[in-house]
Amino acid sequence: MIRVLFFGPVAERVGARQLDLPFRAGLRWQDVRDMLQPRYPDAFALVSIVAVDGERVRDEPGPPLSDRCEIVFMSPFSGG
Repeated sequence: MIRVLFFGPVAERVGARQLDLPFRAGLRWQDVRDMLQPRYPDAFALVSIVAVDGERVRDEPGPPLSDRCEIVFMSPFSGG
């Protein structure tokens, strides 16, 4: 199982803070994004930060995901 988390306005536009997706060998975080983006285009228009298992990732191909990994999609944020 792959746990996908959404934060802030991204979660609001998805309508959920979490989705669980079936694990598939060879799956990369970009594949997860590509599966979800057509379903939630307004949410993914806001995404600028992606993390896999707590490590921020860039747009280059990452290693295949492992079973029970966690992917986070979020927009920029500021605090005070």
